[in-house]
Amino acid sequence: MCATCGCGHPEEAPHRHAEGERVRLEVDVLAHNQAHAGANRRFFREQGITAFELLSAPGSGKTTLLERTVGRLASLGVPPAVLVGDQRTERDAERLRQAGAVARQIVTGSVCHLDAHMVAHALEGLDPLPRVLFIENVGNLICPALFDLGGNARVVLYSVTEGEDKPYKYADMFQAADLVLITKTDLLPYLELDLPRLIAAVTAVNPAARILPVSARSGAGMEAWLTWLWRRMEAGAAAGAAAEPALGS
Repeated sequence: MCATCGCGHPEEAPHRHAEGERVRLEVDVLAHNQAHAGANRRFFREQGITAFELLSAPGSGKTTLLERTVGRLASLGVPPAVLVGDQRTERDAERLRQAGAVARQIVTGSVCHLDAHMVAHALEGLDPLPRVLFIENVGNLICPALFDLGGNARVVLYSVTEGEDKPYKYADMFQAADLVLITKTDLLPYLELDLPRLIAAVTAVNPAARILPVSARSGAGMEAWLTWLWRRMEAGAAAGAAAEPALGS
């Protein structure tokens, strides 16, 4: 069966897709995911968890950033848990465990993104539940933008090695971001990149997004990143408390 449209043709055999069938399948898949994302969101709120979704192209520095982040949060009394999505291997989860995080790998196989149901399964049996959860999606600038995982905020990482035009080319990803981290800024002296032009491109696509240049290697910008996280955690805790019913109600 074709995985794209669900027809009876073998996947490898050339054939035409019925556009109506493909659109209907995509709508059904996204609606199914949205229902699970809503359930995740309720679970996070009820359990007092602030969940951050991390998205980027492969090699933009998600895991390295988290390695530097988990220890700092643990030193503040908030040890985070991390769910890591990759098509193969547990290497990133192993790196994060060595950094001191509780990390679970989600191996997606041929699937190029996480979905909300995968996240729900990965949380099963996690005890104690964390106050902070990072969900590191599969490295991909296209599909992950479409799949809400139920998190409190979306963080898009974009490396200075990726050029200045990707925010326009992959606008859906950047439009979904609450925060855009421009990573690997320690490499700027060796690149012909116009950083203000890149920032302007992100702003043109998503004027509401916060933009922070960072380098996990040098530490530049890490305090601003941690401050942003902390404020989001406080906002999430306040929202969860406001949603709780009053005693006697």
